[in-house]
Amino acid sequence: MAAVKIAVLGSGSWGTALAVHLARKGYSPYLWSRSSRQAEEINETGRNDRYLPGVDIPAGVMAVADLEEAVRRSEAVISAVPSHAFRDVISSSIKYFQTGTLLINAAKGIDENTLQRLSEIYSEICGVKTGCYSVLSGPSHAEEVSTGMPTAVVVASSSQESALKAQDILMSVDFRVYTNIDVAGVELGGALKNIIALGTGISDGLGYGDNTKAALMTRGLAEITRLGMAAGASPLTFAGLAGLGDMIVTCTSMHSRNRRAGIEIGKGKTPEEALDAVRMVVEGFKTTRAAYRLSGVMGIEMPITSQIYRVLYERGNPREAVSALMGRGKRKEIEDIGIKL
Repeated sequence: MAAVKIAVLGSGSWGTALAVHLARKGYSPYLWSRSSRQAEEINETGRNDRYLPGVDIPAGVMAVADLEEAVRRSEAVISAVPSHAFRDVISSSIKYFQTGTLLINAAKGIDENTLQRLSEIYSEICGVKTGCYSVLSGPSHAEEVSTGMPTAVVVASSSQESALKAQDILMSVDFRVYTNIDVAGVELGGALKNIIALGTGISDGLGYGDNTKAALMTRGLAEITRLGMAAGASPLTFAGLAGLGDMIVTCTSMHSRNRRAGIEIGKGKTPEEALDAVRMVVEGFKTTRAAYRLSGVMGIEMPITSQIYRVLYERGNPREAVSALMGRGKRKEIEDIGIKL
């Protein structure tokens, strides 16, 4: 196992946690950082306290700032860079891939400019190599994965062989990995739940209770499912780890950057001030703008997403946004989700 080379791209909290997890399994992963200084600090101190404080990084993890050194001859490359950096990083690293190199995407987002999912960006860049793409998603806080807390996730690929390979690489006694062929559903579930987590955070910041949070999560999952089905995803995927599971953990935990940012907005901070308070990438901000545009292009009603967009980008009042959602016209529930029973 240790002889297999695996590269993890991105030395933020999630990339670091995955490298720690792989080292715990017996691999010696390369952890790529944009910063040579950060790479040196990780190797010298065995810590990454800026992004994953209090976690000891095993000696088997080799942090590097040279992309070619990290990627060349790797059997699998795990991309844990933020979604907005995915295109540039993959475009720069693909020339170092060998035939059959598996790309496991661990980021959750939608391209703001093109409205593409990350698998679509990979397909555009890599063409015939698309069968080697897989996406990792599910309820998995870096802080808990890095300490070995029991976690269940899902990996999706259009290629069963690639999904099984990713499962074999990642699965351990404390990190259970399921497979799925619904790439669109897994990607959209993982990306769009960050919008709803912003909403539950705003609700908490406003002082609302559990009823409000439950309503936002349930109806948020309904609109995510509507958009997902329009994109060709299976509704069952949104009842699984990449949908409901990730929704629960991201909307309720203080590990969630999106929820924390939402809380700050609910307490009166501007969106820019909320981002400064969190001090790390909050994927839900960019995803909200992309999903708002995508829902318009596809003609899909997403009322919660629309109200959060107005709060983030049109200086809408959070309390008035809740009132607007509560004051909408009468609806049916199940048919509104789009599943015919």
